Amino acid sequence: MRKQEFVGKDPKEFDFKEILYEKKDWVARIAFNRPKAYNAYSIVTLQELARAFHDATMDDAVGVIVLTGAGDKAFCTGGDVKEYAENYTRWPRDFWKWMGYFNHTHDLMRNCGKVVIARVNGMTAGGGNEFHMSCDLSIAAEHAEFFQVGTRVGSVAAGGATQFLPIIIGDRRAREMLFLCDRIPAKKALEWGLVNQVVPYDQLDKAVDEMTKTVLEKFPECTRYTKQQVNFWKDFAWNMTIGHARDWLAEHFASPETAEGMGAFVEKRPVDFMKLRKLAAEGKSNEYLWGANIKTCPKCGAKSLPEDFEYCGKCGSKL
Repeated sequence: MRKQEFVGKDPKEFDFKEILYEKKDWVARIAFNRPKAYNAYSIVTLQELARAFHDATMDDAVGVIVLTGAGDKAFCTGGDVKEYAENYTRWPRDFWKWMGYFNHTHDLMRNCGKVVIARVNGMTAGGGNEFHMSCDLSIAAEHAEFFQVGTRVGSVAAGGATQFLPIIIGDRRAREMLFLCDRIPAKKALEWGLVNQVVPYDQLDKAVDEMTKTVLEKFPECTRYTKQQVNFWKDFAWNMTIGHARDWLAEHFASPETAEGMGAFVEKRPVDFMKLRKLAAEGKSNEYLWGANIKTCPKCGAKSLPEDFEYCGKCGSKL
């Protein structure tokens, strides 16, 4: 008797909360399902995505996987910045753990042995574009836009963008997206090679269905090994950098850049980009929220107090 671990399950068995998952006619369809948050993903979303991709990988009745977003506004806009600001700026080490789930999901996508098609139904930003680039093929609606946000919110797009963009669209264009964070409309994304097709929104499902049928009319083992071979440069760039990125990004969550960038996003206010630049230009510390930890309280002896503190955080005495 065949082991059940190698047989796909009925999607209804999963009871997913933040993704949609269905399987029909040799196609597994997975959707980010947080439309009110523009399909930004939380830790729960990542856990559910991993379970869905694993199931689709095991299911021999699935030949193609389609990844999309719920609604017509967004494919995915990356990680939930509110979750970041509330949790990982306080416990940066937990972001290292969070990124374990994130990395695992990307690994499943690249190593599922099946073609993954991105059905881009709208805005594709930050980590959403990284998931988009982990797909093998991409069809975008005309109103879709693509952009990175890392350097604008106090982070680095090192969860796929710094690795994959140079491979997919070339070095100069990758730097443009990563440094400027400008929005790239679907037409330009097609010209750059970031997507394979651009169609009117009302023709998106038809175009995706046609592509899935074309993929299915190829041999599965040959397709699986072809994917393994063409993954070489992606695998190389990813595996050479992602462990370092995981550690650095976790550490960076304790920095003033992250506090200002993500704080401004949550508070819906402009980011003060120049504040930290000015501190550095004035010879002050811009690596700590309240200056370098160099003061000592003359009364209670508390050490390593921030240089910008006027009063001791332990006894309240004036410094």
